[in-house]
Amino acid sequence: MPMDWDEFKARRQGGGIPPQIRLPQFQMPSFRNIRLPWALLLAAVAVLWLLSGTFTVGPDEQGIVLRFGRLDRVASPGLNYHIPYPVETVYKPKVTEVKRLEVGFRTIDPGPPARYQDHPEESRMLTGDENMVDVNVIVQYRIVDPVHYLFNVRNPDRTVRLAAEAAIRQVVGRKPIDEALTTGKGVIQQETMETLQAILDRYRSGLTIVAVQLQDVNPPKEVSQAFKDVASAREDKNRLINESQGYRNKVIPEARGRVAEIVERATAYRETKVRQARGDAGRFLATLTEYRKAPDITRTRLHLEMIKEIMPSVEKVILDKQGSGVLPILPLRDGAKELKP
Repeated sequence: MPMDWDEFKARRQGGGIPPQIRLPQFQMPSFRNIRLPWALLLAAVAVLWLLSGTFTVGPDEQGIVLRFGRLDRVASPGLNYHIPYPVETVYKPKVTEVKRLEVGFRTIDPGPPARYQDHPEESRMLTGDENMVDVNVIVQYRIVDPVHYLFNVRNPDRTVRLAAEAAIRQVVGRKPIDEALTTGKGVIQQETMETLQAILDRYRSGLTIVAVQLQDVNPPKEVSQAFKDVASAREDKNRLINESQGYRNKVIPEARGRVAEIVERATAYRETKVRQARGDAGRFLATLTEYRKAPDITRTRLHLEMIKEIMPSVEKVILDKQGSGVLPILPLRDGAKELKP
């Protein structure tokens, strides 16, 4: 039966086990005689290190290769190679991607329905007439020079945010609040875009601004109702002015037309009377000339012409010489008219 260690020590001290008996000792194996292929191992490590320099540049990217921290070359899209780290380092910024930046608010959940979080420290600003407004802006930009983008600006996104906030404050600070709230939004967008691009160009950031869009331009919530009342009163004023102008534009041309019609009728009546009077005077003078030449004949002719003119409109009766009765003239002319087919 095997003994444990304590029993073995007790028996040996008591003389129960000869001193020549020793416990078996464990010895580590020796690797001195084993020869590893160090050359092969080093070659494999070198191959893996060289293969790590292979990289791919996407169609929307540009490869910027640095050698010991200095710009060496720009790699085109596709499969490329660089000396592995730490000799060369590769950055691959996306040069065709349009980045989106929100100033004055943040999109928490795109939805639907979308949920946003306000940032009044960015959106609240003064207008040119010293009124307060909240302006939310979306800035879209992309990379045009990846070298400047990587090495001239430490934090490009934060730089664009701060520059956009400064640009919109500068532009809105020159506009009255009415223009900022109503008709001047397009002008504010364009001027903000130009100002922001000028700031980024001075920084040599390698970025270009694609678009600047004003999402919301509202007065602060504390005074929004007062602004709505003012806007409503202004709309009522403009509506009444437009209605009065429309009434004026309707009445004045009608009055002018009636005046012109009356004047034309009066002018025509005057010309008619003048011409008629001149004709009568000329006819009278001609008759007077003929009368002086032959008074009897002219008098008879005038008498007959007057009878001819008067008799058709006078009701006529015929009396016989004996006075036996009145015989009306037969209406032969009217009867002839009635008998016509």
